[in-house]
Amino acid sequence: MIGRILGERYQIEELLGEGATAIVYRAKDLRLQRTVAIKVLMPHVNDTTRKRFEREALSAAQLNHPGIMGIYDVDKDREYHYLVVEYINGQPLHNLIPADPRQVAEIGKQICMALDYAHNTGFIHRDIKPANIYILPNGQVKIMDFGLAIPSDGEFKRLTAAGTVIGTPAYLSPEQAQGHPLDRRTDLYSTGIVLYEMVTGVLPFDADDIGSILLQQVKKAATPPSQIMPGIPVALENAILRALEKKPAARFPTAKEMADALEAVLKEPTAPPVEKPVAFQEESPPYRKATTPLDKFNPTIRILLADDHNLTRQSLAYFLEDVPGFIVVGQAADGEEAFRLIGENKPDVILLDLNMPGTSGLAILPRIRQAYPEVRVLVLTGRDENTYIMQALRAGAHGYVLKASSEEQLEKSVHDVMLGHLVLGHGVAERLVQDLLERGPAQVPLDAIEKDILTCVAAGYDNPEVAHQLGMPENEVARHLMAIIDRLGVKSKTDAALMALRAGWISLDELHKF
Repeated sequence: MIGRILGERYQIEELLGEGATAIVYRAKDLRLQRTVAIKVLMPHVNDTTRKRFEREALSAAQLNHPGIMGIYDVDKDREYHYLVVEYINGQPLHNLIPADPRQVAEIGKQICMALDYAHNTGFIHRDIKPANIYILPNGQVKIMDFGLAIPSDGEFKRLTAAGTVIGTPAYLSPEQAQGHPLDRRTDLYSTGIVLYEMVTGVLPFDADDIGSILLQQVKKAATPPSQIMPGIPVALENAILRALEKKPAARFPTAKEMADALEAVLKEPTAPPVEKPVAFQEESPPYRKATTPLDKFNPTIRILLADDHNLTRQSLAYFLEDVPGFIVVGQAADGEEAFRLIGENKPDVILLDLNMPGTSGLAILPRIRQAYPEVRVLVLTGRDENTYIMQALRAGAHGYVLKASSEEQLEKSVHDVMLGHLVLGHGVAERLVQDLLERGPAQVPLDAIEKDILTCVAAGYDNPEVAHQLGMPENEVARHLMAIIDRLGVKSKTDAALMALRAGWISLDELHKF
């Protein structure tokens, strides 16, 4: 199209770039004798894309700010729909990555001031990323491409299907990733990612597939930038981390307030000493309080995940890494890989799915218990059939939890197995009780006192607590337990309780008495 004149006014001079739906040219406005840029929509695009293209014109035409690319005209010449915009003679922001912290603060402040204007005018950008931000030679920021912008009154929301994710995955807010309703704070989250990338040179959330990135946006907390680039101003780091809060209510309420926080960085005469940053929290995030006293076990629990579903495993890893005292040391997609990683990474707990291709979790479980008796095995599966539950427990599992369990229940289960408790998740105990009842009474090699003691042990009580529950001296409890362990030929009181449960000598419904 070089040399062609569109609308008898705009003479195309040079190709500037191409995208999936449009081509951008430098052109000469023959009427006003000025250089402009023209975005020409490709003829093959669908009606939704064309309407979004027209919406960009309607959106940007209402915005008049030095930090936002201006729009001059929109028209059609034969089969070509085109948009005439301000010609930006600058460089894309990604050319500056990584950048000096003060430059990051200055650029971030300008982005926020331009967004504050757009928000107050009634528009949310929805696609803030380095490719949509240009820097002029004089340092002026220009935000481009309001093609995904929406009015805050929702007038154009019908152009986006409910639940559809629109935008660039690496820069999406958690609410965008989940297809939730948006407000101005979604742009602040995306701006936080841009500034994080500028100051560290890396994205806070990245992966090989889109699904994993979206999960990170929703669940994974950002690593503080100072851990990647030591020495950045504390005020800058705190501003970035506040912008990256998962809950919109915990972020800056307006872009102007975020701009003021970045301005404070620029007012500091010299870089402040490196301190441990404190991320802004308007409310405590969910599932972060330990549900079991941490002084009863090693404060760091090393966890290995074994599940063949990548997204399930990644989602679980993001949650567990966010729990204080938990660290995920490895991930496996089948039983053999899990067995190998236990030897390499020495986990305290393995979360084991039963059904995996190749060697299943149920098949590898006895080998794990024999080779690594110190590793706690917590079955985490979707299978709730009685036979699976009994097979897993007989093979030596320390607990059986369903994937439908809440995150709070899962956190407590990990803590409890580390304390030596038998863990049976909601729905599991009921089925096991039913199975034991259906099998009828069994010969019980325990007297009444021994049965009560083992029931308390299975319920998670230590020796002093058992003594208190049963109203007997602690040394008597210890004596009975030693006799039980010797008679059953097991190694510990926990193993004795597990044997008693599997054999039906004590019943799960009796645990609730204590």
